[in-house]
Amino acid sequence: MPKEQGMSKRQLLREKRQRDEKNKRMVSIGAVVIGALAIFGLMIYPNLKPVDVVPNTSFERPNVDFNAAGDPNAPITITEYSDYQCPYCKRFSDETEQQLVETYAAGGQIRFVYRSFGLFIGPESQASAEAAYCAGDQGKFWEFHDILFANHTGENVGDYTNRKLQAFAETLGLDTTAFNSCLDSGKHKQRVTQDGIDGQAAGIKATPTFVMTYTVNGETKSKVIEGAQPFNVFQTEIEAALAEMGQ
Repeated sequence: MPKEQGMSKRQLLREKRQRDEKNKRMVSIGAVVIGALAIFGLMIYPNLKPVDVVPNTSFERPNVDFNAAGDPNAPITITEYSDYQCPYCKRFSDETEQQLVETYAAGGQIRFVYRSFGLFIGPESQASAEAAYCAGDQGKFWEFHDILFANHTGENVGDYTNRKLQAFAETLGLDTTAFNSCLDSGKHKQRVTQDGIDGQAAGIKATPTFVMTYTVNGETKSKVIEGAQPFNVFQTEIEAALAEMGQ
C-alpha cells in the first residue's frame, strides 16, 4: 500500500506544508548566498584588479630639501599653495613649473616651496598630500609630487585611493612597508592640516596660488600670484623683485 494511502488527509497536508516551507527556506538561503557572493565580489574585485600607473619622469631639481627646491639663501622664496586634485594645479605642474625651477631656482634667484591646501577639494586632497610627505621622508617628495599630477584625471574620482598611492610608491621604488606605515598612521595629517591653516591665513582662496616673498632694505615684501599663470607672468614678477633689491 502506498504511503499516502495509509495517511490521513491532515497528515498529508502537514507533510506538504513542511516540504513547501523547506523549499522556501532553501530558496531563501540560496538567494542570500548568491547576494553575499555578489557583494563580496564587488568589494574584492577592485582590490584584485591591477592598478594602472601612468609612468612619470621627474625633472632634476636643485638643492632639494624635502618639499623645497633651490638655494635656501636665495633672495626670493616662492611658496605654492596647491591641491593634487586641482586641474589648474596640474596645468601649472605640466606647463610652467619646470621652466620656472630650471630658470630661477637653478640660477640661485628663487627657492621654490610646495605646500598643500589641506582638505580643499575632498578627502583625496588630504590623502595625496599626506602621501607626498610620506614619500618625502624617503627623499622622494618631488618624484611623488610629479607622479601624482601625472595620474590626475579629475576631482574626487578615485585617482588617489590608498591602493593607488601605494602603487605609486612601489613604482618609485620606495620602501613600501615604511610608506604604508606612514600613510596608515596619519603621520603627516597635522602637517597637511597646518598647510591649509597657513594658506587661509595668507589669504589663499583658490589653487594654485603663489606667495612670493623677498626683502628690501630690511623690509619683507610679498606678492601674490593667483592661478596657473604662464612662465612669463612669473618672470615679470621675479625680475621686478630682483630689480627692486638691486640684483
